[in-house]
Amino acid sequence: MEQLNFIRQLPKVELHLHIEGSLEPEMMFELAKRNQIPLPFQSPEEVRAAYQFSNLQSFLDIYYQGAQVLIHEQDFYDLTWAYLLRCQQDNVIHTEIFFDPQTHTDRGIAFSTVVNGITKALSDAESQLGITSQLIMCFLRHLDEQAAFETLEQALPYKDKIIAVGLDSSEQGHPPEKFQRVFEKARQEGFLTVAHAGEEGSSENIRNAMSLLHVARVDHGVRCVDDPLLVEKLAELQMPLTVCPLSNLKLKVFDTMDQHNICELLEKGLCVTINSDDPAYFGGYMNDNFIAVAQSHSLGSASLAQFSLNAVEASFVDEESKAKMRNRILAHLEHSLS
Repeated sequence: MEQLNFIRQLPKVELHLHIEGSLEPEMMFELAKRNQIPLPFQSPEEVRAAYQFSNLQSFLDIYYQGAQVLIHEQDFYDLTWAYLLRCQQDNVIHTEIFFDPQTHTDRGIAFSTVVNGITKALSDAESQLGITSQLIMCFLRHLDEQAAFETLEQALPYKDKIIAVGLDSSEQGHPPEKFQRVFEKARQEGFLTVAHAGEEGSSENIRNAMSLLHVARVDHGVRCVDDPLLVEKLAELQMPLTVCPLSNLKLKVFDTMDQHNICELLEKGLCVTINSDDPAYFGGYMNDNFIAVAQSHSLGSASLAQFSLNAVEASFVDEESKAKMRNRILAHLEHSLS
């Protein structure tokens, strides 16, 4: 109970969250009704029952289907606000969220509708909830390079709202090098870069994300253990890995949580962080992920706090903001040990 209280009160920073993946079944039904979108399910319970995935693709199929209910700016606002209320509940003090514009623009939804709805909620969260944030635009890697270039072009008027570009969706068959030129252009335009690599794909994808896409963070990255030299390099560079424990379990990257390598990576000195990925689909927000890892690996308070401290270091905020967040985490740790 003491450890659970420590986790719940621990200030947290989330760096790997797909906002479309926070669409809870209840909201999916609410928006479907509001926007008169037919769903192939009869109830929220039926949707949840469908969340049994065999791999990444089986999840993506239902993920893109769920996103169809997002039509208007208010929908994106409501989706984001609901997630931010969960942040408040889980004591997430800063979040850097992904969004997938192609999921929406390919359906005829204006880029501005998506960005404005999300950023208005993020702005309100800072003023009303005290939660700070950044926004990261992801390219869907199963689509072609030209589609990514077009999406990058659409993002240029919103440089003040979007801090970085990322790469998500099906890793298998869509390696980082497919998007090398797009990422080069994005960097020239002033965007930071991140990429999903080494989740279902090989450790080579992690190497290429670093060397070809020049990422500031690797999203997932758990397959790095297949390459001991890469693990040493990640530790030496303090290259952040935004690990998503419950997601990895749900998508069969690991069979059980005690098999998960996140604590092994932490012990080796890597900058690993805990995140929730697509929490509506994978059964857990930030506290749930921290608790699942702690209970399976017998972690002490210092190790749990280290995940948060790593996330602060890996975040895309200025040094003054990092210092404030770091102090909050250390104060909580010190209080718990006193």
